Amino acid sequence: MAEQLTGLADDRALLGRTSTAERVSDILRSRIAEGYFPPGTRLSEDSIGGALGVSRNTLREAFRLLTHERLLVHELNRGVFVRVLSVEDVEDIYRTRGLVECAVVRGLGKPPYALDGLAEAVAEGRRAAREGDWKVLGTANIHFHRELVALAGSDRTDELMRSVFAELRLAFHVVDDPRRLHEPYLARNQQILEALQAGDKGGAEKLLAVYLGDSLERVVEVYRRRVGEEG
Repeated sequence: MAEQLTGLADDRALLGRTSTAERVSDILRSRIAEGYFPPGTRLSEDSIGGALGVSRNTLREAFRLLTHERLLVHELNRGVFVRVLSVEDVEDIYRTRGLVECAVVRGLGKPPYALDGLAEAVAEGRRAAREGDWKVLGTANIHFHRELVALAGSDRTDELMRSVFAELRLAFHVVDDPRRLHEPYLARNQQILEALQAGDKGGAEKLLAVYLGDSLERVVEVYRRRVGEEG
């Protein structure tokens, strides 16, 4: 927890002088999405409030907002915890991703498309793979899909998927072999990027649909095995 709190203290500057619960929730959501707070982690009001320099009331409102987004859960007489997802949660996350991400690609206008963000996410993933940092590679994969959604140019869609991608990070924490999960999709990200660079949005959508189906199968397989072990 000490490392996570140090990172939060670095985020204090993002709050400015007009700190709000929404800004605090943005920071915590991002930290969850980056993997700093694994599922089941208890979030201490005193420690996090002190790291960010915000009041207890502000922090509690931020917790409430993130609970509404299904990222946190409040347990009576125990506190606030990062949510542990079920198999059904994972399936619903991927169902939502398929509906939104494929629709974004399908709805693109005429090429060329603004693909700098996608290209940078692929480059970020390659750097992580060279360094053998599979957690960072998982983050790069999420960045790729976030940039893909951003091609829609819709603030509402970005906001919807922001919490979905944060939930996705919670799912990734359960995977026992992050390299096996994330490494194959680096090449697939490149293929989708190349299809869009060529103006082939139909081909990109097909690649994306298969990609999401394969990823869902792998993550659900791990979840079901873990549930069986714990049972």
